[in-house]
Amino acid sequence: MEDKNAPYALCTDSFGAQVWQATGVVSPSKIADWIQGFGFNKQANANSTDGVFRSQKLGKNFQPQGETALEKGWHYFSQLQAESGHWPGDYGGPLFLLPGLVFASHITQSAFADAEHELMKCYMLNHQNEDGGWGLHIQGGSTMFGTVLQYVALRLLGESANTPAMTKAGNWILQNGGATQIPSWGKFYLSVLGLYDWKGCNSLFPEMWLLPKWLPVHPAKYWCHTRMVYLPMAYCFSYKVVGEISPLIQEIRKEIYTEPFEKIDWAEARNQCAETDLYYPQRSLLKLLNKALNQYEKSPVKLWRKKAQEFMLEYIHAEDEQTNYINIGPVNQVINSICVWHAYGVNSIPFRKHRERWAEYLWLAEDGLKMQGYNGSQLWDTAFAYLALKESSTSSKFESVAKSALSFIDRTQVREEVNDHKQFFRHDSVGGWPFSTSPHGWPITDCTAEGLKIMLSAVEEGNYSKNELAERLKLSCNLLLSFQNTDGGWASYELTRGPKWLEWLNPSEVFGNIMIDYSYTECSSASLQALIKFNRIYPEYRSVEVKQAIQSGINYLLGQQKADGSWYGSWAVCFTYGTWFGCEGLCAYVQTEDVQNKEAMKNALIRAARFLISKQQSDGGWGESFESSVQKKYISTTRSQAVNTAWALLALLKINEHLPTAELQRSIAAGISFLASQQLPNGDFVQEHINGVFNHNCMISYTNYRNIFPLWALGRASLQQTSLSSKS
Repeated sequence: MEDKNAPYALCTDSFGAQVWQATGVVSPSKIADWIQGFGFNKQANANSTDGVFRSQKLGKNFQPQGETALEKGWHYFSQLQAESGHWPGDYGGPLFLLPGLVFASHITQSAFADAEHELMKCYMLNHQNEDGGWGLHIQGGSTMFGTVLQYVALRLLGESANTPAMTKAGNWILQNGGATQIPSWGKFYLSVLGLYDWKGCNSLFPEMWLLPKWLPVHPAKYWCHTRMVYLPMAYCFSYKVVGEISPLIQEIRKEIYTEPFEKIDWAEARNQCAETDLYYPQRSLLKLLNKALNQYEKSPVKLWRKKAQEFMLEYIHAEDEQTNYINIGPVNQVINSICVWHAYGVNSIPFRKHRERWAEYLWLAEDGLKMQGYNGSQLWDTAFAYLALKESSTSSKFESVAKSALSFIDRTQVREEVNDHKQFFRHDSVGGWPFSTSPHGWPITDCTAEGLKIMLSAVEEGNYSKNELAERLKLSCNLLLSFQNTDGGWASYELTRGPKWLEWLNPSEVFGNIMIDYSYTECSSASLQALIKFNRIYPEYRSVEVKQAIQSGINYLLGQQKADGSWYGSWAVCFTYGTWFGCEGLCAYVQTEDVQNKEAMKNALIRAARFLISKQQSDGGWGESFESSVQKKYISTTRSQAVNTAWALLALLKINEHLPTAELQRSIAAGISFLASQQLPNGDFVQEHINGVFNHNCMISYTNYRNIFPLWALGRASLQQTSLSSKS
């Protein structure tokens, strides 16, 4: 559908910031009719197709240009590129994010426009499950966490408790034990709203920030996302921050509990959690620690508490300044906003800066207005798109597209160190690349690796001189070397700082592996590939250290391969993704002059190929359910998925360059045939199941993946075919 006169339009800037702005005065009733016109149907597919953004960019009568599937696909996808050079896209999926923003808005009395409220309600109601509840993410079964948060958010946005949808949701909550059964993050949110008593929360022990830094339990040892979420949570806990107890809040209190609010045994409720939510139950060590800390809360040492509060506010301010008030992610963004409001007031400059950044977390699609898992996936998507385009027989026809993407990637590299980063437990940043935008500024290992690989390729291709980028790329190399863990692998944002037993203190119940930053197959493979390429182009720079890092990384990668030949993927679904990264890393190493254990490399690749071929479906494709990530075993979908197929093909095509066999080539041919059959007449691909994941249990959308990876696989196949033809 053509939507040039849409009530909202996406605005971007040169840094990649994405903000949906109203094009005029919009009434809530008209906005509801407009969004429903896109025909979203959760039962058909819970994932948005990014219909609002794409309809505005392409219009109703878009016609692809080109003779081949590759040309049509790239012509279609190139039309979605922003002026900045990046590709905007939907990075939603988790259902606990938007309610947090609604709560912050309510507590601080900083309302969104009525039309935005309507779009938020549309989003939440569109993702209600048939049983009346909501899941942790858009494809998940109903949970107390998801259901209570949506219910409360909808009530705060003006939805009546008596509508059929809300009645059904209220019944689900009560039938499953009421809101005392919500996990700990939910207890926190409800407490700040005045819908739960702080006495029903286990201590968040604000004084932990004053502990000696050498202790393994000091928060400096935690994974940075965990650290940055529990920091503002602990601040709120220390002051027992509560918003206004309005008549509406008093009404909701009566709606979400199985007994009167005043009669609830809050101490008993502390450790209650619905069975639907228990992915990571509390361990005995945490229960013992909670008992001791809850006892301490009866009479905390005032001097220690005051010092902790001062430090926490100073740290929150540092995170705000270091990220230009974007913050590392959506959860700490909204809780930091509440802390800043509490400390400085709604009219303060720090709070106003927070309020301005909320819009960058919102994304509008045909299912409504959602809060994304980050302020976007700009650098990540653009890096993959660039690599896919360059590895294609049709890349010369899209030189301006590649040039614009390269310019964005170049601009997004972190050029300056953030202030006071050592004081506030941050790893070095200079030379790295973030997941989203340069103002966000938190470098990630695999984003840095992909950025470095691309800039090195640009040097090889003559877009930059070798000397022109030497200092910047050496800084990237330094950063990657500094990120390597003692196990030879690379984690996400920082080194692994704490012992694995810290996971026994994981208080979240709904997420796994959140306490420390672990080494990952994907991060390690990407970092290896970047260092191998760097060593080829700048062989004189830290050569011994780079080669040692590569060898240690290869040993880690080999050690992560499972007995069936697969690798577990921690950041997308799942074994098809992880196995692609595993194969890319090994194949990059096989091409170097320093290969050791050639037989081990060969066997690992053969086993990977056998694994992937064994999962190929009768239609020639691959389909993997998000339950693979949750259950940590391969679970097929009923029909093949284009993105899973592309990941499997990228791995097999890479193996085929080194160990070609007739069986391998038959599998590839069938997969390519399936992939080509999935392309739509306009060059797009169908949006299928959700493909991203974090912390094993929460899924997240990447709507650009359906274009990037099928085109990459088709492109790699086209180059291999061209190479074989020229040799023959």
